[in-house]
Amino acid sequence: MGYLLGLGAVSALAVLGGLDGRQTLSVAVFAAFILGTLLYWQFRLAFALVGVAILLAAGLINLETLIEFASLDIILFLVGMMIVIGFLEERRFFEVVVETVMRHAGSGAKRLTATLMGLSALSAALVDEVTSILFMTTLTLHITRRYKVNPVPFLIMVVFATNIGSSATVVGNPIGVLIALRGGLTFVDFLRWATPISIVVLALTVPLCWWYFRNETAALGKGLRRNHDVVEVEKVPRRDLILCGCLFALTILGLILHGRFEAVLSLERNTLLLGVALAGAGLALFFEGKGAAKLVERRVDWWTLTFFMFLFASVGTLRYMGVTQILAKGILGLTGGGPVALLITITWTSGLLSAVMDNVLAVATFVPILSDLEQAGINVRPLWWGLLFGGTLLGNLTVIGSTANIIAVGLLERREKKHVSFSEWIGPGAVVAVPTLFVAMLLIALQLPWLG
Repeated sequence: MGYLLGLGAVSALAVLGGLDGRQTLSVAVFAAFILGTLLYWQFRLAFALVGVAILLAAGLINLETLIEFASLDIILFLVGMMIVIGFLEERRFFEVVVETVMRHAGSGAKRLTATLMGLSALSAALVDEVTSILFMTTLTLHITRRYKVNPVPFLIMVVFATNIGSSATVVGNPIGVLIALRGGLTFVDFLRWATPISIVVLALTVPLCWWYFRNETAALGKGLRRNHDVVEVEKVPRRDLILCGCLFALTILGLILHGRFEAVLSLERNTLLLGVALAGAGLALFFEGKGAAKLVERRVDWWTLTFFMFLFASVGTLRYMGVTQILAKGILGLTGGGPVALLITITWTSGLLSAVMDNVLAVATFVPILSDLEQAGINVRPLWWGLLFGGTLLGNLTVIGSTANIIAVGLLERREKKHVSFSEWIGPGAVVAVPTLFVAMLLIALQLPWLG
């Protein structure tokens, strides 16, 4: 019933908004897809496939346009990085790095939680939020089990830091990849504009978490004083560590320098962003040898990537039918085209949308709107950063706000048989998400003169 009511409400708004019949139908199909995904998450790919099939049958999109909007460049980048990360994971490279750092974290509860959050942010920035949250959730549950404290608060802290760190670089989050490739932003652009803001926001988040979870932090401190040992580093062959370290370093270095190589070789912007990911994946498969096919089968999340592909195609239909252009004009009319007003509108609207649906869905919806604003002569460079931080930071507000949130809660339920309710999450979520997004937006606004 809720599904049908939501679909009816969206369709009615489309008609009242002055959309023609074909535009209204495209909005209705997109709404059916999104609502189905939110309400029946396990069937999200089924909704995506049926939705795109309806778009094709209704003539709202053709095969050529479908392929164009499916964003294969983004999908291939994610495939390449998943292979690289999968290769490193299977040799326990990240486990050794994380556990080695944690060994030197000290015996204080605040120092330990700050280290956990710092590691979460760093690993999300250098690898991706999914890999980061998998390892950091495992480590966090290991620590909380050892000292017999409630794991939920510490898991929430780690998720907050992971989402913040994922905004620091291109590779940290699928929405970063989407924004980089559609906004023409390089890895170095992220290091210049996103990384400093992420560091400031993380520095604000840590004391906010200490304050909100002060009783739980005190309980952890008592446990630490009873037993100082935290983790034990598992033995990994030295050859594997050297090989993994070289592959990881070369991949990250290539991602950092891809813009310079493109300039030297006169290549189209972000060509080598994809090229580096594919080259790293190729090296990983060479090193894997006979097990290469199984590595690709195990470590590439084909389910999610297929879902993303059809999501991007369905959002592209809205642009193809002129719906996003109408929305862009509406935003211009609402804000008067002022840079600060536009920044506030895009940042908070995308952020609030991320809080009620996965941030990839929210950001994918806004990308064509920003493209249409750019065609209308608006400087959208600051808006891309507003969109990035809106999606990642307000993704901390609710338990369904980002992929990292969902994965962490799922692991907690499977391993500890504990459930995190919506109300249990939104308290600390609001304490962290709202002020951090306000600070991030303020820092972007202060740099508007240099974002021309």
